[in-house]
Amino acid sequence: MNPPGKKKTTTRKSAKKTATRKTAVNVKKASTRNVAKKPTRTSRPDISAINITPEERWKMIAIAAYLKAEKRGFEPGGEFQDWTEAEQEVDKLMSR
Repeated sequence: MNPPGKKKTTTRKSAKKTATRKTAVNVKKASTRNVAKKPTRTSRPDISAINITPEERWKMIAIAAYLKAEKRGFEPGGEFQDWTEAEQEVDKLMSR
């Protein structure tokens, strides 16, 4: 407690906390003002209108199969499984 008539001194930490609190309050007040909100996406874009050629489909499957093989360390014997899984994934993406 300070004696009467003596001004209270603050430490750097308490002054910093006070300044931070004031800044946080000001930021909070500013953020609650009438600020335009970002529009939210409620639906996916319609990709059914996109025409993918058989060659493009094949390339997509080949890339996906390569990435699958890369994940398993290019161990021999899993090429067919990589291709069929990639084919299913691409077909699933195209059917959305």
